[in-house]
Amino acid sequence: MSESTAEERAASEVFGSRVARREDVPLLTGTGEYTDDVRLAGELHLAIRRSDHAHARLVNVDTSAAEAHEGVVAVFTGDDVAETGIPNSIPTAWSLPGLVTPQYRILAVDKVRHLGDGIAAVVAESREAAHDAAALVEVEYDPLDAVVDPVAAVSGDYPSVHEEAEDNVAFDFTLGDDALVDEAFASASHTVSVDLRQQRVIPNAMEPRAALADFDPHTEDLRIWMTSQNPHLHRMLLAGTSLGLPENKIQVIAPEVGGGFGSKIYHYPDEAVTAWCSMQLGSPVRWQATRSEGYLTDCHGRDHTTTAEMALDAEGSVLGMRVETHAGLGAHLSQFATATPSYLYATILSGQYAIPAIHCRVVGAFTNTTPVDAYRGAGRAEGNYVVERLMDVAAAELGVDAADLRRRNLVPADAFPYETCVAVVYDSGDYERAMDHALDLVGYDDLRERQAELRDEGRYLGIGVANFVESAGLSPSKAAGQLGAVAGGWESSIVRFDMSGTVTVLAGTADQGQGHRTTYAQIVARELGVPLDSVEVVEGDTDQIPQGMGTYGSRSAPVGGGSIALAARDVREKARTLAAHKLEASEDDLEFENGTFSVTGAPDRSIHIQEVAHEAYLGFDLPEGMDPGLEATHFYDPENFTFPFGTHVCVVEVDAETGEVAVERYVAVDDCGEVINPMIVEGQVHGGVAQGIGVALYEEGAYDDDGRLRTRRMDEYAVPAATMLPDFETDATVTPSPHNPLGVKGVGESATIGATPATVAAVCDALAPFGVTHLDMPLTPEKLWTAMREGEVS
Repeated sequence: MSESTAEERAASEVFGSRVARREDVPLLTGTGEYTDDVRLAGELHLAIRRSDHAHARLVNVDTSAAEAHEGVVAVFTGDDVAETGIPNSIPTAWSLPGLVTPQYRILAVDKVRHLGDGIAAVVAESREAAHDAAALVEVEYDPLDAVVDPVAAVSGDYPSVHEEAEDNVAFDFTLGDDALVDEAFASASHTVSVDLRQQRVIPNAMEPRAALADFDPHTEDLRIWMTSQNPHLHRMLLAGTSLGLPENKIQVIAPEVGGGFGSKIYHYPDEAVTAWCSMQLGSPVRWQATRSEGYLTDCHGRDHTTTAEMALDAEGSVLGMRVETHAGLGAHLSQFATATPSYLYATILSGQYAIPAIHCRVVGAFTNTTPVDAYRGAGRAEGNYVVERLMDVAAAELGVDAADLRRRNLVPADAFPYETCVAVVYDSGDYERAMDHALDLVGYDDLRERQAELRDEGRYLGIGVANFVESAGLSPSKAAGQLGAVAGGWESSIVRFDMSGTVTVLAGTADQGQGHRTTYAQIVARELGVPLDSVEVVEGDTDQIPQGMGTYGSRSAPVGGGSIALAARDVREKARTLAAHKLEASEDDLEFENGTFSVTGAPDRSIHIQEVAHEAYLGFDLPEGMDPGLEATHFYDPENFTFPFGTHVCVVEVDAETGEVAVERYVAVDDCGEVINPMIVEGQVHGGVAQGIGVALYEEGAYDDDGRLRTRRMDEYAVPAATMLPDFETDATVTPSPHNPLGVKGVGESATIGATPATVAAVCDALAPFGVTHLDMPLTPEKLWTAMREGEVS
């Protein structure tokens, strides 16, 4: 579909159109403003001296050489922070029954618990001087044994990461009916099991984390520019748990963020240290992470070790699942570290399938590693991976086609809303339609014939099918609170007409590449019937936007967009009242189309909403009791999650001589409900598939036994390049969600959730002649080469 300008189409047609992203021109021309582009007079630079050990007592921290270094203004330790009496804590934002929550300080005191733990803050006149001086801070350690594996950590054979958790268990979570599962396994004709390792992955945003803090000692106001997906959450946590400032004395500004993928949701020690240093010195202080520093400190993702079992009847219908997972949490509890492997994981284990009984146990383990938190697809990616791997192993055990086994277990389209046995209600769906469409697009039957022919030639083609469903738009607040969240799932927005008829949207979400300035404007243009170019969207500044819950969990469209749509409708209804007054007609007799109110049967009696806005601000002739102005604020708290879904098919060929994997084709059929902008949805799918393939084939945050990160640089951590990926073939089905006013479901994480199991399934399918049913990620050439040599060709 060719692109057209806003002026060339009616406002009602903007929603659902391939409108070009407004965000791209400044980003591509270098005129966008990132945190590192903000400049303040007299600013100083911060470098953080980080731990050289994964686990050690701090015997002595000698800062004298650093303090004497040219250009150094101050050097602070954890003891200095503690002496100021601030709360000095980085909190977790999700509690679980029995959760152990040790204090997570902004600089370490007495003990370091992972490689990269902050020990001292060095502030200097230049970035170079700060980093040079940080290297001069002399630290005397008393090294302790480290543990990096979540199963080993709770075995009793390793020292405690925290004294409060002697057994290194942060929580022991269960969900489901174990007795019902036992009955399912007792009555099963077939049972299968698989041991899974979902490795650590490290986020790689374009811009590493950064902060610029400016504290005014006279007014005690703090402004901080930072790479944030959650400006209001960062303001709240800086105020109440880290610095002890009143929340209304802090302004958090998130300019261009350069990507997040979850890693910029969280409140880290580094931004708090930056702000605290500015408070001590009364000068602006800047901190910019290096890439290798980010690898050590940005929250990692995944880190699950799982044993999963499935029970099936003679016809291949799934009767039950039993899952036990040890989840590595790292050395400290990050904001959503506890929610990701518990409620976001266990509640999605049913996948797209009608499974009557599931029981899941998750042991959250402290380890001497970088903290773990939500990474694109958080929890849902891990849960879908488990059920999809079980489906493939079961298909191999039963000798049936993997796609056919999935189809016979799908939740039928007439069963929605569908309540699973793991505590969620799927809103809407037609899983079989999406699956059939994906298989048709890829030519599944023909591919199976080609696969057989190639095997006769000694070539190994693999076809992987993965279905997925995810919970998006985390809400409602009441349910979140009951499950342990310390913040709600609502979102707020303000939609405001200006006197000239232009519209400003103030949104509580925070864009870091999703295209909110475009899609939100499309929502408002449709709701108010104004030209797209008349709508301006503002995010990322807590002084401009009163409240907001930020961007994560694929919530922007269903929750943020829902809030904006409802605010726009409130504006429209006030405008209707004023329009009726100006047209001397009843509100019930007014029609609204493309921004124009007209009297039914008398189209010549009409007034455009932008003219109504002008009259509202003049205030000369308003209905009795109406205040001037035309704007609305709406706090929207959805009644439930939304549940995007889809089917992805990956086709690979594995080189028998080298173990190299070539991804030949990739077909993705996603259903994210109503589509606001197909081009942006396709972009989200492309990026998500790339990340999912990366997890399956290349990426791993690897530690040695002493807790040293072996993948500290981009030349050690294998991020896939464009040349390693195929052209993606994408399509969509549409089943609107009844849980928000737009019918949207969210799409930011779906493709990553689908891509990883589809790719792993394809590689294992290619190696089926060698007796392979499962291999753990990443599926490196060495691993595949070894598996082929150890197997027997059938």
